[in-house]
Order: sequence, then C-alpha cells, then structure tokens
Amino acid sequence: MPAEFNAPTQKWLTVVGIGEDGVSGLGDDAKRAISAASHVFGGKRHLALAAELIHGQSRPWPMPFDSEMGDVIGLRGENVCVLASGDPFLHGVGVTLARAVALAEMHVLPAPSAFSLAASRLGWALQDVETISLHGHAIDLIRPHLHQGARIVALTSDGDAPTKIAALLADSGFGLSRLTVLEALGGENERIRTTVAASFDLENINPLNVLALELESTPQARILPLASGLPDDLFEHDGQITKREIRAVTLSALAPRRGELLWDIGGGSGSISIEWLLCHSSLRAIAIEHNADRADRIARNATNCGVPGLKVVRGAAPEALADLPTPDVIFIGGGGSEDGVFDAAISALRPGGRLVANAVTLEMEALLLARHASHGGDLLRLQISRAAPIGSMTGWRPAMPVTQWSWVKP
Repeated sequence: MPAEFNAPTQKWLTVVGIGEDGVSGLGDDAKRAISAASHVFGGKRHLALAAELIHGQSRPWPMPFDSEMGDVIGLRGENVCVLASGDPFLHGVGVTLARAVALAEMHVLPAPSAFSLAASRLGWALQDVETISLHGHAIDLIRPHLHQGARIVALTSDGDAPTKIAALLADSGFGLSRLTVLEALGGENERIRTTVAASFDLENINPLNVLALELESTPQARILPLASGLPDDLFEHDGQITKREIRAVTLSALAPRRGELLWDIGGGSGSISIEWLLCHSSLRAIAIEHNADRADRIARNATNCGVPGLKVVRGAAPEALADLPTPDVIFIGGGGSEDGVFDAAISALRPGGRLVANAVTLEMEALLLARHASHGGDLLRLQISRAAPIGSMTGWRPAMPVTQWSWVKP
C-alpha cells in the first residue's frame, strides 16, 4: 500500500473486507490501510467494528444507498478506504465500486465470505453447495434450487427471512428439510441453531444471518425440472399456454445465450419467458400481454417459478413495444396476426438477433409462410399426439398442429 498518493492513477482506493471479529481478524496490510486513510466509508456496523483504527473521517453510506458511488468518486486521488462485509466481490460493494473505479486504482483486501464461514462451520464442500444471495431480493429466487437432496447456503436480508423461507419450503412440499440458521458468524455473538422447516420455531434471530438448507422433498413437492419443457400444471393458465412439448422445441429454437433480453409478445401464461429466465440468471425477459387477467397471471407464475424479475408490460402490440429496450431475441405467440406486429418486431430486433413465431391458426400460419417466402429462415411443422381412452381401448388423439418460423436478422 503506497504511503503517498501523487497522482489519481495510483491505487488511491483500498477496499477492506471485515468480519464480525472486527480488528482482530484483519491482517497488517488491512489495519495500515484503515489507519492511513483520510476517509473511511462503510456501513455503520463496519465503521463501529474498525473504530479503533480509524483516524480519518468516518463516512457512513448515505440512505438511500448511492449505487453511483458519487461520494467516493468525489475523493479520487485522496487516500480512501471502503469497508465491506467479508469478500467485497461476492455479492458485495466491491462489485459496485468496480463499475465506477478502474481496477488499477483499487487495492482489495478480502476476508472470508459468509458462504465460506458457513461451509466451514457445517463441514460442507462449498463447491458442491448451491449459493444464493436473497439479501435485498425476493425469497422466491430460491424456488428453482429446490430439489431433493440439494444443499443450499443463502444470504438473507433480516431476522424474519428464515421464518419466511421455512414457510415457503413447507408450502412447496419441502417441510421435512433441515434448516440451520448461522448468526453473526465469526463474532462474539455467533450462534448456530438447526430445526425442520415444517416446525420452524426459532425466535430472536440476529438480522445478520446465513441460512443453510438440507432439502428433503415429499412426493407432492413442487420441483422445477432442470430441462426445458416444464409440466403444464406448474403454470396457472386459462388454456392460453404453449404446451410442454412445443415449449421445449421453442426454447431450443430461441437458443438463449448469456445476458440476452427476450421479448415475449402475447405472453399468455408467461411460460415461454419464464422458462427462458430459468435457463440462466443473467437472462432478462419482457412479457407483453394486453389481457389484464393474463398479465396478472404471468406475474404470479413468474413468482411461483422463482423468476420474479420477469417484467410484464400490459398492452397490445405493436403499440406496447414502443420505448422498450432493444431485444436480442423475440418470440411471437398470441397476437402475431394483428396488423403491424411482425413489422414492429423485426424493426426492433437488433442485427444478428433471433425471432421465433408459432402459429396454430390458419391466419397466423399464412403470415409465417409469407414471412418465410420474403425473409428466409426455417419452417417447422410440429404435431403431438397423446394416448387417450377410446371406449374400452386406447388410441392416439392429436393436438392442434403448430407451425414454427425461426429467423435471424441480417
């Protein structure tokens, strides 16, 4: 750590990870950085933990929190220190700082993360554990991880979160799961307690807690399979849903890639955009639906499937498409036969973007045939038959055929 800062291009900002053990858990470099800083930023808890080392100005984070880090950036070139919980680059403030400060200007001294501390207390192999941050996020994000035998370590927001998560597990058929609440890890108030989700009765839980889950499911548990084509009964719908087998083929044609944004035009039940989001946490989706009841249903399905971040736009295409962020991929299900929808979608799609459209009506199929003739791309004819009773015997009952057009914008 340089003793003087002669130019802003030097490492003027030090980010120090600090645990509940406070100063005693810091290395010599971290202690020197805090003592030498003219300004020390952090949460009130962090500043209190390091108080004996701080000789400069203590700067609690503003409320509401400034994600642009304006106060820190305004001191560029001075000797500044930021205190963070554990590992600053694991769901921490280091990630926020790195968006505003070049790494060449930053010196980072991490401490063990809450995940590492929890794994060490439990004797769990961290590489085999699902880790998730629910801090400041909806607890529904845990739903895709609910599988028999899975182990999960979750960061929580407050002392009420373990009770709410236990209730979610019990309602989802995972009431037999073991829950371990690890409070104030590494500090003098550390406490570890274990119970079962269905009979969760822990009280006075420290707001600073980590929740470890060992999942046990019942035969009726609501489990989201890892493959595309979720069972139809996992979605609330009024019949306007892309059926399971067709949905699996459609997701394959949409071909999600990391970080992409999908427009789901004519969202129906939201099954396409929900399964898109379940493919990877970096994906984004907007479902456009003009029917108010269906729009509300999409939002409920998204929550129940663990992707509450799905954005639902209430309105009819093409008017509702105005001012939406540029899509990487578009799916057109319902409403594609309305005037101007295809033209607006094709115009909005970024170059190299993908468009997939499904048709079950002759009118919509005619549009797809015309677009294929004028734009190229691929046409598929999808036909599914299911075995069903015919009197005392069994026969095949065909579902409505689906015509699918997929196209890549030049």
